[in-house]
Amino acid sequence: MNDSGSAPLAKSLTLAAMSLGYGVVQLDVTIVNTALRSIGTSLGGGVSELQWIVSTYTIAFAALILTAGALGDRIGAKKVFMAGFAIFTGASLACALAPTAVLLIAARAAQGMGAAILVPNSLALLNHAYPDEKERGRAVGIWAAGASLALTAGPLAGGALIALVGWRSIFLVNLPIGLAGLWLTWRYASETPRSPHHSLDLGGQAAAIGALGCLAGAIIEGGTHGWSNPWVLAGFAAFTALAVAFVFQERRARQPMLPLSLFRHRLFALTSAIGLLVNVAFYGLIFVLSLYFQQINGLSPLATGLAFLPMMGAVLPANLLAARATERFGAPAIIAIGATMAAVGCMALLGTDRGTSYGSMCVQLVAIGAGLGLLVPPLTSTLLGSVEKKRSGIAAGVLNATRQTGSVLGVALFGAFVAKAGAFIFGTRESLMMCAILLLGAAVTIMVGGRSRN
Repeated sequence: MNDSGSAPLAKSLTLAAMSLGYGVVQLDVTIVNTALRSIGTSLGGGVSELQWIVSTYTIAFAALILTAGALGDRIGAKKVFMAGFAIFTGASLACALAPTAVLLIAARAAQGMGAAILVPNSLALLNHAYPDEKERGRAVGIWAAGASLALTAGPLAGGALIALVGWRSIFLVNLPIGLAGLWLTWRYASETPRSPHHSLDLGGQAAAIGALGCLAGAIIEGGTHGWSNPWVLAGFAAFTALAVAFVFQERRARQPMLPLSLFRHRLFALTSAIGLLVNVAFYGLIFVLSLYFQQINGLSPLATGLAFLPMMGAVLPANLLAARATERFGAPAIIAIGATMAAVGCMALLGTDRGTSYGSMCVQLVAIGAGLGLLVPPLTSTLLGSVEKKRSGIAAGVLNATRQTGSVLGVALFGAFVAKAGAFIFGTRESLMMCAILLLGAAVTIMVGGRSRN
């Protein structure tokens, strides 16, 4: 709308709009966890329904993010970004009004679709608004820092809103953010050049959604109904068939949504795998601990948000420390140190039981958050640096998709551990042990595999 897109005010307000878009996406990754008990009490259902409420969002986010970026390239990132913000805002209202768990799950899927559209196109608009490399670097830093703050504030903000107004308010808070972001984008962001020759890989997209949905569904329902249940087995079989179909489609597509050639780069493949492992561990653990604090130790949503504050609060300072540490010791070493620190924190929580005092858990939770904060910046920069600059956009999309896929699998898998009747504490310990194994596996992988570059 504004022809002076290069003016300082227009650029700053474009950055504000993009930060609101990415921030609200990250806010909804964590804010819902504090509402799990309240939602379950209000709408009914067990652990599997709560898993679907969390996972449906990340399934849509993970599966659609690559296609959303390609769509922005094709018809213009501004149009697509605004459509994504409108979808996300409308879906948030639908979540707040949902009368049943099934309708809430459906609205969460629409939210995830909006989130997938927002993230890659916000970066594309920032890239267009800030042609100078140094200015762009600062803008992306602000964009990322805002998202880290939203991720940190999510549990506390959710707990406070639930205590004051009720669980539906955690979705209503997205409405003013969405309206502000839409107006700022419409008024100040300038449209990106279109690439109509950029085709969409709809066959790969359909296979990706189906494969990820079937795998998450089979794991979630397996924890509730047993791993030999015919529907669970059918889910795993469908996942296998769809995964094979996805790989076949990506190999033959002229413009695949996931170029398999990227994985020929050793460090790209390694860092993608580590992103998956780390998110399985971290977001699966957040889900389980949210249920533990509320259902086992009887904490209120507000107290649960406060319980997560030291853990989430450790992420941002560790992010800031990571850059200097990486310059001095190298990315593989810092990634390994961060993963090991988080793994030690998980192992130190293995004695957790009913009534375990929060004071005896706090240091371990801080170690987990700090470990994650330490490893993510060098992981991201290593992945982006492992491919040609012209492919950095698709590489960033793959990293986001991989990490969101890890979030889906973590909630599904760890939720299955605690879903067994009367076995919540045992399942919590299983989750902690699995976290430690995955994180130590990530540390070993980067130290062994990261020694030699392509």
